[in-house]
Amino acid sequence: MNITIQPTQLKGNITPPPSKSQAHRVVIAAALAGGVSTLSNVAPSQDIQATLGCMATMGTGVEPMEETVVRIHGLGRFVAQKMDHLLRFDCGESGSTLRFLVPVALAVAGGGAFAGRGRLMERPQKPYFDLFDEKGVFYEQRDGALTVKGTLKPGRYELPGNVSSQFITGLLYALPLLNGDSEILLTTPLESEGYVDMTLEALGLYGINVRRQENRFAVPGRQQYQSRDVRIEADWSQAAFWYAARALGSEVSVAGLNKESAQGDRVIAQQFEQLTVPGDVALDVSQCPDLVPALAAMAAVRQGRTYITNAARLRIKESDRLAAVADVLGRLGADVTEQADGLTLVGRDSLTGGVSVDSHNDHRIVMMAAVAATCCHRPITVVGAHCVAKSYPDFWKDYEKLGGRIVRS
Repeated sequence: MNITIQPTQLKGNITPPPSKSQAHRVVIAAALAGGVSTLSNVAPSQDIQATLGCMATMGTGVEPMEETVVRIHGLGRFVAQKMDHLLRFDCGESGSTLRFLVPVALAVAGGGAFAGRGRLMERPQKPYFDLFDEKGVFYEQRDGALTVKGTLKPGRYELPGNVSSQFITGLLYALPLLNGDSEILLTTPLESEGYVDMTLEALGLYGINVRRQENRFAVPGRQQYQSRDVRIEADWSQAAFWYAARALGSEVSVAGLNKESAQGDRVIAQQFEQLTVPGDVALDVSQCPDLVPALAAMAAVRQGRTYITNAARLRIKESDRLAAVADVLGRLGADVTEQADGLTLVGRDSLTGGVSVDSHNDHRIVMMAAVAATCCHRPITVVGAHCVAKSYPDFWKDYEKLGGRIVRS
């Protein structure tokens, strides 16, 4: 689907959708628990549907979503078992689903065959592969699929903290199920720390004890997840685009957010304040890389230079997100320069527009373009705008609710 956007300011109150990051974590914990957990305020995004589907493949009972409520009948206590055939998991385009569930599948079912779409299977898995070489776990990646097979054993797991926090989260879910104690030791500083905090919070809600001391996580074995009803928080990551609209002159009020949330992307409120004051600003995004498209949109139309640094990991997202941000904003008329690990933007009074831009099959690039369109002189067309369904299915509905003028084709 392509969408043409007429330049106009947005106005009104908006509550962001439920947190996709929290929902992934709660769904997996509930699926591993005994009993029934009722999860409310769950958005039926493609990524969350992928995680629900994979947990159903593992044997979890997942009742069909009723508006924003899903009931999960957990697996309960189990031990890894040899199966006649490996389970096959469809992860869609969700990196969280894939990386979270690889260790869980080893702990629950002795492995599995994982497939996905888009760039998912191109995204690096080396931290797991290095561990599997050390632990004697079989893995093979070919023809767009990753197969893992073996027994996950308790012990010491060393991995870098600066590649993706998703590898740490996957192990944190699986290791408590083993028949002995384990520890995770990070060999480099932890980036995206807020996401690990969200994992620890979700584990604690479901009765799992993990002790963290700086770069070390002590994970007792023989633990059992306990069922619990949870309401998913509003998503600070998606709120960032409405903050961006506000920074660009729209009268948008963002409601329903938990200011004490474990979500690391709540830092967008502070960054918004920085970018609405004239002058040069340097933003280190090592702990919040998903905010870069929204931050870049704000930086494109302001007084001063903005330096976005430590964002190299964005090159292995749904798109090469640094290149995609530079491409789309540059076509709209922004003064943006791409570096190896970041972006430099020189703010302008407005953007020209009058062009067609590619979504790069990246939901955050589409939302960035939609917000930037409010400052364009001429309409823009976003090709492949439907990919917002990956994380924010109602984005265009909310955009129109705030007065946005769009034409679908």
